[in-house]
Amino acid sequence: MKAPFSPYLTGIAPAMKRIVALLGEKYDYVSILSTDSSGFRMSVGQRAVAVANATMTTERGNVIRVMKHGLVSEYAFNNFNPDHSEKAAEEAAAAMDAQIEVLKNTGSEIYETDVLDDEPLVIFEEFETETLPETCDQEALIAELTEISNLAMEKGEGLIDARLNAQSTHISKMFLTKNRDLRQSYVYSEGNLIPIAVKDGRNSYTNTGVSGRVGPELFKQLREKVDDALKVVGELLLAERIEPGEYDIITSPEVSGLIAHEAFGHGVEMDMFVKGRALGAEYIGKRVGSDLVTMHEGALCATNVTTYAFDDEGTPAGDVVEIDHGILKTGICDALAAKRLGTKPTGNGKRQNFEHKVYTRMTNTVFDSGNDNLDDMIASIDHGYLLCGMRSGMEDPKHWGIQCIIERGYEIKDGKMTGKIVAPIVMTGYVPDLLRSVSMASTDRGIFGCGGCGKGYKEWVKVADGGPYLKAKARLG
Repeated sequence: MKAPFSPYLTGIAPAMKRIVALLGEKYDYVSILSTDSSGFRMSVGQRAVAVANATMTTERGNVIRVMKHGLVSEYAFNNFNPDHSEKAAEEAAAAMDAQIEVLKNTGSEIYETDVLDDEPLVIFEEFETETLPETCDQEALIAELTEISNLAMEKGEGLIDARLNAQSTHISKMFLTKNRDLRQSYVYSEGNLIPIAVKDGRNSYTNTGVSGRVGPELFKQLREKVDDALKVVGELLLAERIEPGEYDIITSPEVSGLIAHEAFGHGVEMDMFVKGRALGAEYIGKRVGSDLVTMHEGALCATNVTTYAFDDEGTPAGDVVEIDHGILKTGICDALAAKRLGTKPTGNGKRQNFEHKVYTRMTNTVFDSGNDNLDDMIASIDHGYLLCGMRSGMEDPKHWGIQCIIERGYEIKDGKMTGKIVAPIVMTGYVPDLLRSVSMASTDRGIFGCGGCGKGYKEWVKVADGGPYLKAKARLG
């Protein structure tokens, strides 16, 4: 079935177009982004069940953006009467004019910006889904998740809980200008299984997830994750500390995705180029990885939780080849930063919600596959580790340092797995050094979209990342 576009947004569209026309008499550019997104999240465990009719991306509201004499102003609102569009336009104009005056009078650094493009464009996209979050039988889903939790408790050793999280969101967005009418509707879902175990005074947990641009039917897949999750949590109870040093490594697809996100995600968000806050700006056209490193970024390069038809500035979704056989070709860019840099937007202008400003943000960030297989990669290593499971990561875009917290590593000696497990692992390094060391890449690839990404510990949005198994060198501790 198609994910139906919001009747609410359809109903207010004529009034919003009227506001665009009224403000267009005063400003050089006017756009309105209207959102209507509903969903739910739930957590089920042995001790409690919690349900909320909200997720990271549920919202209903509007944001107007105007441009005049090279300046930009915005006005967000969610208390709207379609019968009073003239009044809404007047209030918005007064608020935005006041913002511009404050900007002029406070000595703030001003980036005068050319008027955004507004070529005629119409998009109406209702993406396919099997079910909708708003019609999901939540009681039946709670029962199913409880059954999976009980199954894990029965099969696991030393478990004190087996928690399951599930959330599903139906996104509807409408973007209007004088010449554009863009509307899209899609559903995405994500779920996690988190077994927690205790043994001999030690405790451990693992977090395995599923995600996709699909409906709540996705959560059935969590049952298939039980055996692997129990195996991992048992291994973590026996894990040793790693001896710090530089090692040959093989990164699992999940860890490869973490590297992609941290290394060439934030580092090539081109709104950071405007103020000289990213070293990546100095490497365009230069080698940053081995010939085996090709990386795509964009809502169209993979299908997962952040795959859409257009971004929050009305730019159609794209597929950007950021790195081509080791050469950094370009970054990603929102519309305002693109104007300031003299380039084109890439469909990566995203807001946390209608009340927050647009930043250049990642969508799907993915390494391309290669021609190797995992067995050959393992056989090629004298001493190193197969790294699996991600916990967190961060990057310094200005100096291109990277830190990844990885759940566990499996020791390899003389081309064979020894059975020794180390955990947790901190992988650090200089991004070009890490990527230039990539010497093998597998034919398979995974995409992962659980969780979200902040920009400066705020501005949370949905992202997905992934890649194949990669062989490289890295500092571990």
